[in-house]
Amino acid sequence: MLSLIHSQSLPKTRDPRVDSVVDEQELLQRIMLGDIAAFEAFYKVYYPQLFRFLQRMTRSPDSVEELIQETLMVVWEKPERFNHQSKISTWVFGIAYHKALKSMSISNRRNNDLDVDELAETLGDPAADQTQNQENRDWLNRALAALPPEQRAVIELTFYYDLAYQDIAKILDCPENTVKTRMFHARKKLQVFAATQEY
Repeated sequence: MLSLIHSQSLPKTRDPRVDSVVDEQELLQRIMLGDIAAFEAFYKVYYPQLFRFLQRMTRSPDSVEELIQETLMVVWEKPERFNHQSKISTWVFGIAYHKALKSMSISNRRNNDLDVDELAETLGDPAADQTQNQENRDWLNRALAALPPEQRAVIELTFYYDLAYQDIAKILDCPENTVKTRMFHARKKLQVFAATQEY
């Protein structure tokens, strides 16, 4: 049985702008050959990104670790399923997204919203007041929690991971126009949320 890496030994952050496609391709090739060291390196690269994505997606800290394990076990057990028609990260996030949807209780969703563009600018501004920045983050987390999972995923992947709609469509396994529609509805809901909340 494969023993997975303990999360405390993992790096805290990874810059998604760093182009590691060549390294990831090599790691995946080695994983296909059963190379555990390659899988451990792959795990360390993706753990922080998946943790943030799944934490925001599910809003369930108890299930995040399990979902990460399940996602990365698919990579370990079935690396040949990567079809080379997208980036490896698109494939991995797609697996995580579908695992998260499956685990979430869809019947207990609330539908509310916020102004994403302004908040994204504020959160990305290092000169912004730290207290205000934390309040904005808290407010954004509450607002995102109010979105249905499909819309929340589109917002997360667009603003936190800077992915194009085309990549998001592959991750969510839906047409690009569906991604655009989900973004439209998410923005409207977020604007309603912003109008009804004080922050």
